[in-house]
Amino acid sequence: MSEGATSLQFSVRLPVLAKYLGQLGIMLILLNLAPLLVAFAHYEWTFVWHQLVMLLVLLALSLPAARIAPPQQLQGNEALVIVCAAFMLAPLFMTIPFTAAGLTFGDALFEAISGITTTGLSTQRHPELLPQAFLFSRAWLQWYGGLGIVVLSVALLMGHHVTTRRLVEPAGAEGLVSTARTHARRMLMIYLLLTTIGCAVAVPLIGDGMVAIDHVLAAISTGGFSTYDQSLAALAGWPQRLVILVVAWCGAVPLFLYHRALHGSWRQVLRDGEIWLLAGMIAVVSLLLLLLTPGGEAPVLHAITLAISAQTTTGFSTSDISLLDPAAKLVVVVSMFIGGGVGSTAGGVKLLRLILFFKLLQLYLRRSAAPEHAVIEPRLGGRLLSDDELLRAFALILLFGAVVVISWLIFVSHGYPPLDALLEVTSATATVGLSTGITSHELPALLKTVLAIDMLLGRLEVVAMLVLCYPPTWFAKRQEGA
Repeated sequence: MSEGATSLQFSVRLPVLAKYLGQLGIMLILLNLAPLLVAFAHYEWTFVWHQLVMLLVLLALSLPAARIAPPQQLQGNEALVIVCAAFMLAPLFMTIPFTAAGLTFGDALFEAISGITTTGLSTQRHPELLPQAFLFSRAWLQWYGGLGIVVLSVALLMGHHVTTRRLVEPAGAEGLVSTARTHARRMLMIYLLLTTIGCAVAVPLIGDGMVAIDHVLAAISTGGFSTYDQSLAALAGWPQRLVILVVAWCGAVPLFLYHRALHGSWRQVLRDGEIWLLAGMIAVVSLLLLLLTPGGEAPVLHAITLAISAQTTTGFSTSDISLLDPAAKLVVVVSMFIGGGVGSTAGGVKLLRLILFFKLLQLYLRRSAAPEHAVIEPRLGGRLLSDDELLRAFALILLFGAVVVISWLIFVSHGYPPLDALLEVTSATATVGLSTGITSHELPALLKTVLAIDMLLGRLEVVAMLVLCYPPTWFAKRQEGA
């Protein structure tokens, strides 16, 4: 029996959950010092007091929990529950400072979930009228949501304990070849480097430092929150917009490839199938959008912008998505559904899983035509693929599609246009943020809840949430000791 199956025979241990959630809470406190400083700098005292209240509450809850002794080993279900809880509890705490911007609790929670999941859907019109600290806090939430609170905590707070490997694996670090802490620190360094370069280029080009930084933070995390209702269209010109789009493309490339490139493995990086597939998908989607939406000012640039935004799951725009031709909307839906690379900040089912799906299909076809005793082994980049890897990729794609279909049916049953509803729920589940205008302050609470759940399911890739809701996770036999 596999290690994952064995661990799921035991229910989670509450002291273990409290231990690691306490450490994640301390990480959240440290991260939220940045928006606190921005609020001080802009004399936004209401936001300051709300932020201080949140930090004090977090400190009171996290410090005692973090002092609990760590377990000798962490179960697979415990790691998944901790990651789920991090992405669910962080936005709940962030509603405290977000309400300082005049948002209702429901809208504040929606914005926080959209931020932590790097989606970028917003119920707020004219965000440029909202406080600077709020706008920065949203972008900053996307920035650390993109890399993951868990990865940041492992990189900066947690030691070389064997349990940290289990924590990092559900956060997107598949196939670790080093210790979890080493891997997390490498990814953090790459992420910081890309963010710094992006800011260094964007700030002088855009002119307004806060606007540039907010957009770079949202771009590298493939989050897409803009400080303007018109998104990138509100920026002065195409050079400024294209810089942000390049940063978004960089965020959709698997981060470990940058580490390889910096250490001289350029040839290996250039042979990576995901990079070429990402570039190819953007080119194809751009061409299709250009053919389906001719005319207008700078049609090529608008098509490229939308293609990059959809494929990288960033969600920036320079045109009104609701005015697209129906066929163009379907192209955008498919592009968002596929998404970016595994190990990047992008959402969707991921390019690698699409490759694995076609490998599975190819394997089935080859085996159906081969002699009964023939041995046909699927390979990718010279590496032997197990049937389990292929089936897991297929299962994730199937679950992702099921979430989209169920959510779409709920929206259609409420009278929304089928194609617009499909684009909206796909955008939420793929953590993109492109909207036909359905997402708004006036959207019924039930449908806001559906979109919020979609965003969490998409960011956590469904399986982690299924484990959280699986009764034996909480009520089965417990392991002895902690």
